[in-house]
Amino acid sequence: MKKFVTGILGSAALALAASAASAATLDDVKAKGFLQCGVNTSLAGFSAPNDKGEWTGLDVDFCRAVAAAVFGDGNAVKFTGLSAKDRFTALQSGEVDILSRNTTWTVSRDTALGLNFAGVTYYDGQGFMINAKKLPGVNSALQLSGASICVQAGTTTELNLADYFSANNMEYNPVVFEKFEEANAAYDAGRCDAYTTDQSGLYAVRLQMSSPDDHVVLPEIISKEPLGPSVRQGDDQWFDIVKWTYFALLNAEEAGITQANVDEMKDSSSPDIRRLLGTESETKIGTDLGLANDWVVNIIKTTGNYGEIFERNVGTGSPLKIARGVNALWTKGGLQYGMPIR
Repeated sequence: MKKFVTGILGSAALALAASAASAATLDDVKAKGFLQCGVNTSLAGFSAPNDKGEWTGLDVDFCRAVAAAVFGDGNAVKFTGLSAKDRFTALQSGEVDILSRNTTWTVSRDTALGLNFAGVTYYDGQGFMINAKKLPGVNSALQLSGASICVQAGTTTELNLADYFSANNMEYNPVVFEKFEEANAAYDAGRCDAYTTDQSGLYAVRLQMSSPDDHVVLPEIISKEPLGPSVRQGDDQWFDIVKWTYFALLNAEEAGITQANVDEMKDSSSPDIRRLLGTESETKIGTDLGLANDWVVNIIKTTGNYGEIFERNVGTGSPLKIARGVNALWTKGGLQYGMPIR
């Protein structure tokens, strides 16, 4: 009897979840007048409040781009700071409309968690950081056998850490924290010999240390961490809007369309550019998405193209000073490739 009742309750819960997921998210977002975006609480370069309390970062700018596509106003967005543990529940429950929180795209998240990833806004990989003054002579993660390592709970990072040490027949002592800020503080206080997270995150964490120059990011990359925004499954229209916002940012960079020249580019002689910016005769690309035909213009006016977003938040023009590397456009040897808008 207990199994029978449990089965009924489980089926009811799944049915309710499916019903919620199939709701028209675009209509809900328009009705409330803003986009609710789930972000990290304090990851420099990706999502963190600045000195004025304003949210900034690559993940934040992506949400502003979606808001611009929907409302023509990149400020029509509110941000919810989420821990790694709480982020998926917040999206599944409808607390946020989109999760843009340095989250790795995996098969279990695509399936068991019911998420749809819209793309990879940052190709990353897990690494390690040490205090070189406390561990002189250590220049490889393979020298960390027996070390205590700070790691955040509920992440692929925690799983990758276990796999790496097991595969290399090394022992380690995981020092696990639920919150990103707790892990940072513990590492800075010397409670761990090393810190592990996505390599981009290590560059951000290093800036927050009491003596940043003492800390070194080791060369090993032990995993693939394709980071990107996700939405709930069951609403293809909303998924399309978020996905094509990402592709629009890439296509704009490839076409040389920037925040500064987007208005003059609307009169381009190139059919591809006119199509992208909604000035092609009788275009329906925007309206087919449920948006205005100038949706890409609104995006680029708000955030600039993908390259501009990257550069000011995590690139060489930012405190993190991360090279484009694999996050360069495909035309420049990278992996970023925008699907054709036509």
